[in-house]
Amino acid sequence: MELPPKRDLAIAAGVAFTAVFAFYHARERKTRTRKIQRTDERVLVLGASSGVGRTLAHIYAQRGARVCVVGRRKKEIEEVELECKTIQRIKESEEDRNAFSFCADFANPEQMVMLRDIIQAEWQGVDTVIVAAGVSSLQPLLSVANLKHDSDHVELEGVQRVVEVAKAALHSNFIGPLVSATIFIPLLLSTSNSPSILLMSSLASVIPAPTRSLYAATKSSSLLLYESLAIEHPPIAFSLVMPSTIKGDFRSSAVDGGSIRDASPGPSQKGLDKSYVARKCVEAIDYRKKHVFLPGYHGISHLLYWLFPSFVEARAREKYQFIPKPSPF
Repeated sequence: MELPPKRDLAIAAGVAFTAVFAFYHARERKTRTRKIQRTDERVLVLGASSGVGRTLAHIYAQRGARVCVVGRRKKEIEEVELECKTIQRIKESEEDRNAFSFCADFANPEQMVMLRDIIQAEWQGVDTVIVAAGVSSLQPLLSVANLKHDSDHVELEGVQRVVEVAKAALHSNFIGPLVSATIFIPLLLSTSNSPSILLMSSLASVIPAPTRSLYAATKSSSLLLYESLAIEHPPIAFSLVMPSTIKGDFRSSAVDGGSIRDASPGPSQKGLDKSYVARKCVEAIDYRKKHVFLPGYHGISHLLYWLFPSFVEARAREKYQFIPKPSPF
């Protein structure tokens, strides 16, 4: 008996995989929509005062969901609350809790426990938790340490500055997601028929970049934390979104005081549109997708990094306009 050519077998396997993949995601979406209607969904957005988090709050308000927006800046987060109420056609004077704000630092355990108790009292639970807050860091590590060009060692003050900057990055990029998961996972499990949690991570969490060492390290730590939690809590659908550069002013408040170095991004330059990223986040929650690279082809970039690390590293240096110092030897 003559076997089919390998090319035909590969095509058949590809078609079969695509069909199974499509069926799986269609089934998953149907499962969540059947269990929880859009207008019944209770959504908590941590880091909603600007950027993708703010846009996500608007999207869920448009869908008719109940939305709680959280941020550290009181004026901005109250503006987002009003925007959501306007979208939902709720008068500001009405005591309707379909949309409300809470000013807090999501890395503060006391404030987050208070928020949980308010949500429990107002909504009797939560269905979707979105962790969209975070901070950037834009300098090479030794620049953070103030290493001088004519010196071959870092002074004590430089090491202390590195530690302080690292603590600031960890506070928002790891401690915040850690506190959020610790407090809201039990509430999700006990009050939702279809619990979901989304972490807004970064492509830098899986593909390292020059000048982003502290940012990449802190974002990858929270990514691995949530990947581990997904194994520990299978009833919850974890969505881990890893976008490349997003247009906006996110990097202007870098915890290390660094300036924007790369060739493409900036408030008025190239990068992903926050509306596009927000729509993909909602899609990930609806379809219960776990790992989402934005744009999608960066999933291949992640694979290329392991297969051809030197090639990817060279492209990263080019993107961030980083020229390493030559070795003296």
